[in-house]
Amino acid sequence: MDHHKFNEFLKIAKKLNETKIIPLLMGSVGLEVITNKSWHPQDLDIHVPGDQRGWEVPPELSIHNWADVRKVMQSIGYRLIDLHEHAFLKEGLLVEFGIMDTLPHFAGVQLEDLVMQHHGEVSYYLLRPEQYLSVYTASSKDSYRADQNDNKDIRKIEFLEKIIH
Repeated sequence: MDHHKFNEFLKIAKKLNETKIIPLLMGSVGLEVITNKSWHPQDLDIHVPGDQRGWEVPPELSIHNWADVRKVMQSIGYRLIDLHEHAFLKEGLLVEFGIMDTLPHFAGVQLEDLVMQHHGEVSYYLLRPEQYLSVYTASSKDSYRADQNDNKDIRKIEFLEKIIH
């Protein structure tokens, strides 16, 4: 497991919690937490509340409390490098924010089914294996994502199917 990225997530989540935002840890780092297997994450994917229409909304309006998210990230040394992707960078670590409210339409993952986790004083959400399977299955249908990540989603899907069934 990539402890550096997970610890950085906890630092970000703690600051987000101070602004009343409970983030959802997504991507390979979240998958590492639930599977205890290394997936060699390239970045940190964090979802926060936002407009369920996702990309249809201007990027500065799609994430609720975007001003708070920006302030939090800047306060801990990150700089915004791509508003459209809600991407921040610090010392080579890329952190991208997505919108958790798009999950029901995108992958059939209902927000009320997300599992809240507590790590010390930090609260955050984490997907269950079945939910990750739904997300990666939906993502694998995106040709851009398949081209960009060398079909890593397929390996994750196969692994999740094995542990679920």
